[in-house]
Amino acid sequence: MRLFVLLIAISLLCLGLQFEPMLSLAEWHRQLILDGQWWRILSGNFTHTNFAHLGMNLAALWIISFIFKPTAKLWLFSLVVISISVGLLNFFSDMTTYVGLSGVLHGLFACFALKEALDGRKSSWLLVAGVIAKVTWELTMGASQSTSELINARIAVESHLFGVISGFLFALMLRYAPQLNILKNSQR
Repeated sequence: MRLFVLLIAISLLCLGLQFEPMLSLAEWHRQLILDGQWWRILSGNFTHTNFAHLGMNLAALWIISFIFKPTAKLWLFSLVVISISVGLLNFFSDMTTYVGLSGVLHGLFACFALKEALDGRKSSWLLVAGVIAKVTWELTMGASQSTSELINARIAVESHLFGVISGFLFALMLRYAPQLNILKNSQR
């Protein structure tokens, strides 16, 4: 029930950030972050180019949540950590602006899949391999042109990579860092 409430809250947050002036105040913007608007590191992940972009990302967020069924605490902590990581790692790209949750979605999927695999669920190694294959394909062959046209933007495949890296590292931290013990078994 708590996860459901969090999903509703994040969905409403993303919806609210679709409209001006909130969109302009929240999108990831390299120069504005460097000028001191640090919140954009986190908030940019929750903004979108249009309602098709928003709908696809929110659908994926809900699906990932119901596939892996993390507790609300683990889900929220993972969402925040991976969002900040993607927002920071975007500085290693040549992007000047970024909107969208897809980097974080890749990170959540990678995190929960690797966590399950490390916890002994052998079939989850296929999910780990699948997300690696998807991002490798996007980086070498390019992202889907039809999706790019639908969202009216270039797909930020580097953010997908940053999300996967962040998710894998966070899963390893959950597994091996005793300080995170409160979250270690927080997956049903």
